[in-house]
Amino acid sequence: GVTVLAGSRLASARSTLPTSIGERMIPNVPVTDQNGQRYRFYRDLVHGKIVLINFMYAECEGICPTMTSTLVRVQKTLGERIGRDIFMYSVTLKPEEDDSKALRHYMQMHGVGPGWRFLRASRKDTDLLRKRLGFVDSQPEIEADVNQHTGMVRIGNDAIDRWGACPATLPSNRIVSAVLVMDPANDTRRV
Repeated sequence: GVTVLAGSRLASARSTLPTSIGERMIPNVPVTDQNGQRYRFYRDLVHGKIVLINFMYAECEGICPTMTSTLVRVQKTLGERIGRDIFMYSVTLKPEEDDSKALRHYMQMHGVGPGWRFLRASRKDTDLLRKRLGFVDSQPEIEADVNQHTGMVRIGNDAIDRWGACPATLPSNRIVSAVLVMDPANDTRRV
């Protein structure tokens, strides 16, 4: 099932979040990380993995710094699992501005640890990723304004096709709980 938690206006679940996405929904577009390493988004970064995915941009003065600070606490709580069996990806909404150097600087500014990749794709592929992952707004005027982007984090386990989302501004322990629910070994809902 889908775990969707309500949040603030910017971080509300205004988008359609399919319960089953996986390979048929997530584009296998080329992306480049903060070190210039190239990947195929679905095949190399998502396929068969537990993932957290959010969208941001380096010069954001709105929700991005708050989301990133919260996700840094999530990363610290999950510790060595990040980059080993749980993967974190932040995709820039401004690929024309956020090159690898800008993404590395953003990571350093926010104290991001190892195992969390910051990614950029072409404008066309960024828009496709956003739409396919459910990071869109039904109101065209809000959707057109990148400064009003959603403050959600998509959480999923592609191996078992379990997906959800929650506001990236929730207390970090609640996001950690949502991540752990994606791992069948930690699934407290099983009887």
